[in-house]
Amino acid sequence: MIFIAIIIGCVLGAIIGINAPIISYTYSSYLAIAVIAALDSVFGGIASVINKKFDMKIFISGFFGNAILAILLTVLGQKLNVDIYLAAIVVFVWRMFSNLGIIRRYYVEKWTNKIKEISKNNQESRKNN
Repeated sequence: MIFIAIIIGCVLGAIIGINAPIISYTYSSYLAIAVIAALDSVFGGIASVINKKFDMKIFISGFFGNAILAILLTVLGQKLNVDIYLAAIVVFVWRMFSNLGIIRRYYVEKWTNKIKEISKNNQESRKNN
């Protein structure tokens, strides 16, 4: 059920984002890093649902905490004229791929087990006939 809520939230966010006024170039780097941080939280939430360790409080605090920290790193980096936000991007993208790997392995294993079960049932029905 939580997984469906996360997907619905992502779809609604995408629809709102597409129909929202265009963000000026000044704020585009802040928005980009916030979106990457939010996507990291979403993939982490899906992976925690699969591992049966999902906690809504942890998800919400991570969602907003990661986005705010990433934006603050971007601001600090611009003030210091150093691309600090690149470190945040590397970490968030690394975690997204790790969580995507967990999600992928879960569904590949589930799909493989289902195919094996169907194959086993077909063999048993052939033996009975």
